[in-house]
Amino acid sequence: MAQIFDPLPSDSTTKLLCCYVNATSQMQIARITNIPNWYFERVVFPGQRLLFEAVSDAQLEIHTGMMASAILSDTIACSTLYVEEGVKSSPISIQEQERRNEGTAPTAVLTSAE
Repeated sequence: MAQIFDPLPSDSTTKLLCCYVNATSQMQIARITNIPNWYFERVVFPGQRLLFEAVSDAQLEIHTGMMASAILSDTIACSTLYVEEGVKSSPISIQEQERRNEGTAPTAVLTSAE
């Protein structure tokens, strides 16, 4: 998966395809700040799925808020948002992805539909 604006650092060896679902009714900002020499920030609208590549030790920060303010509402290890590429299966529900985002679902490899 190409990330045109901010490619992963060239020294990263383990790249993960990750999926985050905004299961709230508010707009969120997804941000990774713990990887040196790399900047990742995206707006995630209510109900939207965000697919992105990250290194295995990245932490996804979720900021939720209104117009000019945002509060850090969650930090999720990207390794728990891992999606296996190229495997056929049915898409997971927003509720299932939300449980995985919150860490309340059993840890399993997510698969993406072709």
